[in-house]
Amino acid sequence: MTTARTWAVAFSGIAGHLVEVEADLSNQTPGFSLVGLADRALSEAVSRVHNACKNSGIELPHRRLTVNLSPASLPKHGSAFDLAIAVAALSTEGAMDAASIARTVHIGELGLDGRLRPVSGVLPAVRAAREAGFGRVIVPHANLREAELVTGIDVRGYGCLGEVAAFHGAEVDVPDVEPIRLAEMPAPAAAPPDLSEVVGQPEAVSALLVAAAGGHNMLLSGPPGAGKTMLARRLPGILPALDEEEALEVAAVRSLAGEPIQALGREAPFVAPHHGASLAALVGGGTRQARPGAIVRAHRGILFLDEAAEFSGVALDALRQPLESGTIEIHRAGFIAAFPARFQLILATNPCPCGLYGVAGEECICPPSAIRRYAARLSGPLRDRLDIAVHVTRVTSIHAPALGQGLVSTAEAQDRVRLARSRARERWAGTPWRLNAEIPGSWLRQGEYRLERDTRAALDLALQRGSLTLRGYDRVLRLAWTLADLDGETMPAIEHVGRALFLKKGLVL
Repeated sequence: MTTARTWAVAFSGIAGHLVEVEADLSNQTPGFSLVGLADRALSEAVSRVHNACKNSGIELPHRRLTVNLSPASLPKHGSAFDLAIAVAALSTEGAMDAASIARTVHIGELGLDGRLRPVSGVLPAVRAAREAGFGRVIVPHANLREAELVTGIDVRGYGCLGEVAAFHGAEVDVPDVEPIRLAEMPAPAAAPPDLSEVVGQPEAVSALLVAAAGGHNMLLSGPPGAGKTMLARRLPGILPALDEEEALEVAAVRSLAGEPIQALGREAPFVAPHHGASLAALVGGGTRQARPGAIVRAHRGILFLDEAAEFSGVALDALRQPLESGTIEIHRAGFIAAFPARFQLILATNPCPCGLYGVAGEECICPPSAIRRYAARLSGPLRDRLDIAVHVTRVTSIHAPALGQGLVSTAEAQDRVRLARSRARERWAGTPWRLNAEIPGSWLRQGEYRLERDTRAALDLALQRGSLTLRGYDRVLRLAWTLADLDGETMPAIEHVGRALFLKKGLVL
């Protein structure tokens, strides 16, 4: 037998595509060539495979060996193809069971000594193999726990090439090598701080519950020390735990980003990039292989931009498209990578560069032009995509003693949010949406979900006066439904619409 084939996985964004790895022997000048639109890291697999086979005691054929990665039009990146290339190449002379390798997906990088090194993206690769109908995947031993998170497929982890060859029927002396292991996992992060520690911000805490219940985007503005960051960092604690499918999506993104995955986390991710982050760090990118950025790592969770006005305008405006579609596409010469990006955006900003504009007892040193420029860094189109805008003021010594402890604990808030989300999920059952923030405005402006004329009168008037855009109109409707869910009502009432208008624009009925 002079030809052999097995399978590997290539990625386009988060989507895994099965790649057929074909090896062929011919009676030409001895050599080893790799074809099929491989990047530089993958092209170097020829040297890694050659040395790994030799040092494992398994000689490659001394003839012309050509390995093709099909489909040839699909870009392929990284070193995770090493194992599949080696197995296909060694099978060309019948050393292994051809039927066995043809129905197995192989994932892993080879060291020069033949050991299997861990790679990123194992979890989404195994999911892609299962969805393509394959029943078995072989991965590096270090990635075994991550691969086993995908059920319904036989996952095997090995430490070296010799073990894989022996599994497929090759007669080889398996060396006694210590498998490569992942670095020690960092200690689990501490539980999110409790909401009961927040003192003196009843309006902001109430708005935080609304944002959590409906998945709404939120802007917190106010002077330094008012508690904007403190409030935002308590939002993850009141969100319900992720279900299994959501947790798998989050783990798949983390795996592609190169993070070691040992278990499925049920907490919503909280990503807070520094305000000096570049556009590529925020959105994602790469010249040869697209890597997920902060907005992708925040999928199914929260993207918190502290000091939002200090981010570059280009980076902030890049958020507009994923906020609407829930996905982000990265276009590069030769490929387009799509990633999920359904995140909840929380922005925190000061009123001016010095932060003291409008603060009682303080003197703002910023000229009016600087204040206007600072406010304009959050563009109108971006602000229009924010559902809630809350101005947070400093807690004064006069009011603090009367306020005592916070109004609600994290556990109590989480129960309210969970109940409100269950009402929304029941209402939107049979649709692709689960949160009120995801519902298209057309669904809320017509049909059975259209509010009565008297109920929406103030909202219609705000639209007529130009105080709201049509996008803002729809966002107020979504907020009204969330407020009704929190109150246990089946339909929004006039007071819900009024409260939603105030949260969106500060408009009062």
